[in-house]
Amino acid sequence: MDRFLHSSFPLLVFVAVALTFQSVQASDPELTKDFQVPAGINAGDIDGKFFTSEALKNVTPNTASPFATVTTANLVAPAKAPFLAVDGLGVSMALLQYPPGTVNPPHTHPRGTELLYIIEGTLDVGLVDTTNKLFTNTLYKGDIFAFPKGLVHFQINNDKYKTVMALAGFSSSNAGLVRLPNTLFNTSTPISDKVLQISFGISGDVVKALRAQFA
Repeated sequence: MDRFLHSSFPLLVFVAVALTFQSVQASDPELTKDFQVPAGINAGDIDGKFFTSEALKNVTPNTASPFATVTTANLVAPAKAPFLAVDGLGVSMALLQYPPGTVNPPHTHPRGTELLYIIEGTLDVGLVDTTNKLFTNTLYKGDIFAFPKGLVHFQINNDKYKTVMALAGFSSSNAGLVRLPNTLFNTSTPISDKVLQISFGISGDVVKALRAQFA
C-alpha cells in the first residue's frame, strides 16, 4: 500500500491544493490565522508531529463485511487520534478499500464535496442529483470522480477477485456522513413504522426485517 501511495503523491498534492482553493466556498469557517491551536495545547509546544496523521497507515480491509472499509483522517476521526491540524482548513481525507463484491452504500456528505481517486482496481460509482437523475461511471486506476456536497452517491466493486483501493479528499475538515439505510432503519429512536410503510410502500414485516438487518 505504501508503494501505491508513494507513486500517487504528485496527484494527491494536486487534489489537496484543489480542495484548499475550493474550501473558500465550503461550509467550514474561514481561519483568520495560520492554523487553529486546539484548546488545552500551548502553541509554543506544537511541532511537525501536530501536522502529521498516521490514520491511513497499515490499514487492512474487513473482508468479512459486505461493505467497503472506510478509514477517515479528519477533525473527529479516528476517535483515538483525530487529525486536529485540519481544524478550519476545509480539508480532510479517507482511505477506501473495497474487497471483491463490496459496496459503499448510498450516502451523503452534508458538509463537503468529495474527490475520489482510484489507487488500484476498477470501481463502479454513481450519484443522484436533486432532479433524481442518476449519473454512473466505471473508474480505473488514476481516475478521479467528483461527488458534489450533499448529493446521494455510492460505489461498488463488481470484480470477483481484486480489491479496489481509493483515496477521497473532502472540502471540509469534517464532511459528515449520512448512510441512508442506517439513517432510515437504525436510528437511536426508531422512525414510525407507519411513516416507513407509507413512504416506501412496504409492509410492517418488511420494515421489521430491515430494522433487524441494520441493527
